[in-house]
Amino acid sequence: MAPAREKTHLPFSGEEAEAHALAARIPALLIESQRVAHTVAHGTHGRRRAGPGETFWQFRHYDLNDARSGIDWRRSASSDHLFVREREWEAAHTVWLWADLSPSMRFRSTLSRVTKESRALVLTLALAELLARGGERVGLMGGPPFTGRFAARRVAEMLLADTSEASLPPNAKLSRFSECILFSDFLEPVAELGARCEEIASQGVRGHLIQVLDPAEETLPYAGRTEFAESEGRDRVIAGRAEALRDRYRERLGRHRLDLGEMTRRLGWSFAVHHTDRPPEEAVLAIHAHLAGPERDYRYRPPRAAKPGDLEASRS
Repeated sequence: MAPAREKTHLPFSGEEAEAHALAARIPALLIESQRVAHTVAHGTHGRRRAGPGETFWQFRHYDLNDARSGIDWRRSASSDHLFVREREWEAAHTVWLWADLSPSMRFRSTLSRVTKESRALVLTLALAELLARGGERVGLMGGPPFTGRFAARRVAEMLLADTSEASLPPNAKLSRFSECILFSDFLEPVAELGARCEEIASQGVRGHLIQVLDPAEETLPYAGRTEFAESEGRDRVIAGRAEALRDRYRERLGRHRLDLGEMTRRLGWSFAVHHTDRPPEEAVLAIHAHLAGPERDYRYRPPRAAKPGDLEASRS
């Protein structure tokens, strides 16, 4: 079960008002995402193997099946053998994005200047901008992929049209050998999220989970009499001394995060945590490092039975 989340009341009510508010923020968020993308190095993702591309990969001995035009005569001149110059295989692939726009993402404490929703949108649009510049195809889960200089703007337009407030990524049909990047607070039960991620992974898709949290959700800095209310429900809890809950809350959040980490490791996915009081560039750089890293194994790994000692190993 997820930790209780505080409720943030918007200065307006109704779905139409919320849609107008999101539309008003999108241009500013798009500009912010472009600024973030400018600070991160980008380029076509190398596949860590020989193939068509412009980046040097390695020299290897000439084979009778190789064309003579592929011989690197300068390297061969310093040896008694003929060498072929190989380039790294560079190819565009599709990256699917999803940002959680459920009510819980609208939370913001006094420790941060932005809501979780705003930060998730900035990260989504920044990565769309960054990946499109590198020649990749990007799109929102459930929609078509885009390429070119206006890809991020088209993703922003799709976000405006998205009226879903689901806390889980959609059960969308995705292309095989693609990747997906999911932004959410991931405070839902891990069993529900794990089932949805397994459906995505079974399509041959590699995923990256970015947990976006407000710093107050990490530390529970409240003291004295405090009322906690669910942002996606009607439950309310009044704590006479909120500081007395701090240790149990942190322990529960820690167990929840360990379960998330174990779930992603089982699927061969990656998992990272980003706090809204930190620069968005940190998250974008971390994600870009994963995307530009060694070649991925997209084969689906079915859930395996837990073995004694697994939990202890994950805690170390």
